[in-house]
Amino acid sequence: MNSLCKKSLSQPDEQRSFQKGHVELASLGGATFGRATLQPGWKWSTCVKPLAKTKSCEAPHLQYHVSGRLHVVMDDGTESEFGPGDVGFIPPGHDAWVVGNEPAVIIDISGMTDYAKPA
Repeated sequence: MNSLCKKSLSQPDEQRSFQKGHVELASLGGATFGRATLQPGWKWSTCVKPLAKTKSCEAPHLQYHVSGRLHVVMDDGTESEFGPGDVGFIPPGHDAWVVGNEPAVIIDISGMTDYAKPA
C-alpha cells in the first residue's frame, strides 16, 4: 500500500455475529482491525468455542479497551481484568468473559482475521 487510505469500522469490510456479540472488521496496510462488542453474559468458551472448535481461544490479541470490563484467564491459570483505557496483549490459549452489566467494546489489531469464523 503506497497511498493514503482510510476505512471506517462503522462501514466495515466484514461483520461476524456470534452468541452475545459481534465484530466489525476493516483491513488495510497489512493489518485487520476489529471492533468487538461483547454483551453482558458473553464468555468465549460458551459463545465462540462452538465456532472455533478449539480447547481455548488460539488468537493472539493486541487490544485497546474502549468500554466495559473483560476478565481473561490463560490456560496456565494467569488472570487479568481489562477496562476502559487499558491496552493489553493476550497470547493464544485463554478464555475470557464480560464482567458486570455493561457491554465490553474492544479494538483489536492482531487477533481478528479469523476470529469467530466457523472452523
